[in-house]
Amino acid sequence: MLVLLGCGVVANVVLKGNKGFGGGFLMINFGWGLAVFAGVIVAAYSGAHLNPAVTFGLLSRDLATGAEVNWGAIPLYLLGQFVGAFLGAVLCWLAYKQHFDIEEDPGAKLGTFSTGPGIRNTGWNLVTEIIGTFVLVFVVIGFGFQNGDSAAAVPAGLASLGALPVALLVVGIGASLGGPTGYAINPARDLGPRIAHAVLPIRGKGSSDWGYAWIPVVGPVIGGVLAGLLGPVLIAGVSGFAA
Repeated sequence: MLVLLGCGVVANVVLKGNKGFGGGFLMINFGWGLAVFAGVIVAAYSGAHLNPAVTFGLLSRDLATGAEVNWGAIPLYLLGQFVGAFLGAVLCWLAYKQHFDIEEDPGAKLGTFSTGPGIRNTGWNLVTEIIGTFVLVFVVIGFGFQNGDSAAAVPAGLASLGALPVALLVVGIGASLGGPTGYAINPARDLGPRIAHAVLPIRGKGSSDWGYAWIPVVGPVIGGVLAGLLGPVLIAGVSGFAA
């Protein structure tokens, strides 16, 4: 749901012949926010870990505060995140197949699947992704000191925070920090669709830009881990957080 709707709004805005063609970056911001909303809703009972940066951020938070860690869930989360992102991108391509066929710009086609920098600079692009993802995970931690709802039997995790605040947060990050790199802030969201772009028979698709591909993976993981380590201290203090 996250990647299907998120990549879908980009396709609507950038590919020729669409009703939303030229809708602008703010339309993309809101589309991605609502994509997050939908993804969190349907993934509620798994904890809604739609983003490896969130998974690693919450893991680092738990390690820093001495909370119990479910190590067995982590590889399952990661597998689900990347497989789901790949499948979402494939479905987006099917929905917009005719528009991919008539679009002449390979960059527009790749931009539907994955992010790219406005100004290509490895160091600064990495910094942008670290900061954007730090904001995401830091505020998520601020949302959810008391994770889970035992009465409703909802597992602890991102879904327990409520889908709407996280969706609005993603809109805000996109509008405020998304310009330089397209705000991947999610390794699965970028890498899964980039792999789909590489393997799908897209007419005139061009390069998948693998030289840049590591930045929207490494940057968000670093940002998420930093937020997980600093969140408990900067927001409430370790003792207050643990309580």
